[in-house]
Amino acid sequence: MSVYIINGGQRLTGEADVQGAKNSALPILAATLLCRGKSEIHNCPELSDVDATVNILRHLGCEVERNGRTITVDSSQVSANEIPDELMREMRSSVIFLGAILARTGRVSLSTPGGCEIGLRPIDLHLDSMKKLGAEVSDEFGHICCESNKRLHGAKISLSFPSVGATENIMIAASTAEGVTTIVNAAREPEISDLADFLNSCGARISGAGEGTITIDGVEKLSGATHTVIPDRIAAATIMAAAAMTHGRVCLNKIIPAHLGPVIDVFEEAGCRINTFGRSILIEAPSRLKAIKTIRTMPYPGFPTDIQAPVVSMLSIAQGTSVVIETIFESRYKYIGELARMGAKIRVDGRMAVIEGVREFHGVPVITPDLRGGAALVLAGLAAKGQTVISQIKHIDRGYEKLEQTLRKLSADIKRVDVNE
Repeated sequence: MSVYIINGGQRLTGEADVQGAKNSALPILAATLLCRGKSEIHNCPELSDVDATVNILRHLGCEVERNGRTITVDSSQVSANEIPDELMREMRSSVIFLGAILARTGRVSLSTPGGCEIGLRPIDLHLDSMKKLGAEVSDEFGHICCESNKRLHGAKISLSFPSVGATENIMIAASTAEGVTTIVNAAREPEISDLADFLNSCGARISGAGEGTITIDGVEKLSGATHTVIPDRIAAATIMAAAAMTHGRVCLNKIIPAHLGPVIDVFEEAGCRINTFGRSILIEAPSRLKAIKTIRTMPYPGFPTDIQAPVVSMLSIAQGTSVVIETIFESRYKYIGELARMGAKIRVDGRMAVIEGVREFHGVPVITPDLRGGAALVLAGLAAKGQTVISQIKHIDRGYEKLEQTLRKLSADIKRVDVNE
C-alpha cells in the first residue's frame, strides 16, 4: 500500500505539461473494438483506469501493446463478448464497453460496474438506448445482457439527461448500425467530440458532436486509425487549484483553454489572474483567495462535477463564505469529513455545501474516499501547516498520472511511500 506524505506550505511555481484526458482515453479505447485492424492511440495517460481498460480489451481477444503513452490495439480477432465481474468492478466507466461489444459481436454480457462510490450512475439510459437500436435487454440481480440476432438499426433517441456515458455508448453502437441515428439532448463535453473525431477517422459518419443533437449515419464497418487524445481539463483545473491554494504562479502547457471556460471564471472571481496563450494557461494567485457566492455543478459547458471537490478544498481557505451545489451526483461530499479533520468549516445540507473560509489547514492523517475527493485532500495538504499523510491513494491513481511527480516539479514537498498494510 502506498501513501502520500506532504509537508505543506511550499509555494507552487514553474510549469508543467497536462496529461491526456482520462475521460477521452477510456471510451476511445473501448471503441477500438469496432475497428477491424490496428488502432494507435497517442497521449493515453498512465492511470490504473486505463490499465483496467487494457485488461478488458485483452480479455475480449484484442492484442494490446503499450509503449509509454501510446497504446496500440489490434481488434482483428475479438473472441469474447462478456466481461467478468472482477474486471467490471475495477472502474465505474467499464459500462462504456456495452455498445462496443454489442455492435461487434451481437451480444454482450456484463455486471454492474464498480469504482468510486460517489453516487448512483443509473444505466437505464444506456439500456433503453440499446433497446431502441434493436437489442433485447435483460437486467437482473446486477447482471446485464444485451443481444441482437441481426445488425443494429438507426433510431431517434432522446435522452432525459445529457449523460456522457450514454451518449458515448450510442455513438459507438450506432456507428455500424443500419440507417441513421439521432441523439437528442446529447452530452456536449469535449470528450464527446474527441470520441467522434476518432470514430470518424476510422470511417464513421458522425456530425454534431459537441452540440445538443448528434447524427450518426451508420456504415458497414470501421477500420483502425491513429488518434491523439485531448488534454485532461480536470487534471489541469486541479493543478490550477493547487497553485491558487499555495499563492503560486504556475504555467500549464499542452492544454486547450477553451475547455476550461467556466472553471477559469471561478478562479478569476476568487482573485486569481489568468492568462491564456496558445495551448497554455498561466495562473497567478493572490495572498488570500476570495469566497465565491455560489457554484452549481452542471453538464458541460457548465461547471464540471469532477472539479467540485478540489474547488471546495480551495474555497475552504478563502476569505468569506462560499456555497457549492452539487447537481450531478448525490454522494460526492464524502471527502468533507476528512477536510474537516484538517480544519475546514463546511456544513452540508443535502446537495449543498456551505463553506466558511479558514485561515489555514493543519496537517493530519487522512483517508482518500474517492478519486476527486482524494485530489482535494492532496491540495489541502499542500496548503496545510505541518505534515499530512494521505492513505488509500489508489483512488487518486485512477485519474491523475503520477500526481506527486507533477507537483514536485512545481516545488511541492510531496512523496509517495510504500508502507505495510
